[in-house]
Amino acid sequence: MRGPGNEPDADELIALARHPRVVAIGETGLDYYRQTGDIEWQRARFRTHIRAARACCKPLIIHTRAAAEDTLAIMQEEGAAATGGVMHCFTESLAVAQRAMELDFQISISGIVTFNNAVALRGVVDAVPLERLLIETDSPYLAPVPLRGRSNEPAYVRYVADEIARIKGVPLATVAQSTTANFFSLFRPPR
Repeated sequence: MRGPGNEPDADELIALARHPRVVAIGETGLDYYRQTGDIEWQRARFRTHIRAARACCKPLIIHTRAAAEDTLAIMQEEGAAATGGVMHCFTESLAVAQRAMELDFQISISGIVTFNNAVALRGVVDAVPLERLLIETDSPYLAPVPLRGRSNEPAYVRYVADEIARIKGVPLATVAQSTTANFFSLFRPPR
């Protein structure tokens, strides 16, 4: 049964999550970047998604932009630590990353880390343990340097991994092995 505004309620999300290929609930979260007016609808949907994830024991994929404090508060209030998950396309501060990791969330890094102005994000990558990092492209947006301006694609994740290896001073193979293991540990996809 659909909730208000034709959004699925927790029961419908739980039913959909029973499909064997569903490995997580999301992308969900809060984005206040260009939002004007009432944002309570975002918060309500976010809470619904966390409740569904807890009920079906699936990790969450969380997006937050210009809303970190509210995102973390709702994660705490709704018990998101019970499922864990990933902070998708992370661009927040190290303090936000640390709080998310305390709630058993991985930190996922996109092509943004290769941008010239991503100094703070590179500092976050340096501080977050490799065992807590994932990498992504966030296709079709945010193509990494040297491919900025192109439509992003999964093959470009290599540039993200290269930058993380450079920041951490480890071989690319180490980043690849660790982030792959992190992915399988978190999402447990069918093989």
